[in-house]
Amino acid sequence: MSHTYQIGQLIDFLQRQRLDAVREKRAQAQLSDALTAEGWSFKREYPLGEQGVVDFLVEVGGCRVALELKAKAQRMRIYRQLERYAEHPDVDCLLLLTGTAMALPATIHGKPAGVISLGGGWL
Repeated sequence: MSHTYQIGQLIDFLQRQRLDAVREKRAQAQLSDALTAEGWSFKREYPLGEQGVVDFLVEVGGCRVALELKAKAQRMRIYRQLERYAEHPDVDCLLLLTGTAMALPATIHGKPAGVISLGGGWL
């Protein structure tokens, strides 16, 4: 299977999750439980050195996806955070799961990026 197909499966999985859209730490715990239950390979609170700590680093067929979960976020602040993550060699792709209506460019520092609505699983 190609990385693109497998990342698509991760995105589909994330879109179906019914996570707490108000309490971010609770949503992160719920997502951790869901990822574990479905057998996804991931690390929580993965340190990226000077670039910060990403909420989840999910291994998808050899591709390392930095997954950040934000219930609410200032758009420019979260974008700058994702830019820092994209600079790290352990990150191959970026996904933002958020309750904030926003868009991202297709790539950040040459790495694929995407946004998933935190409320999508409730529709």
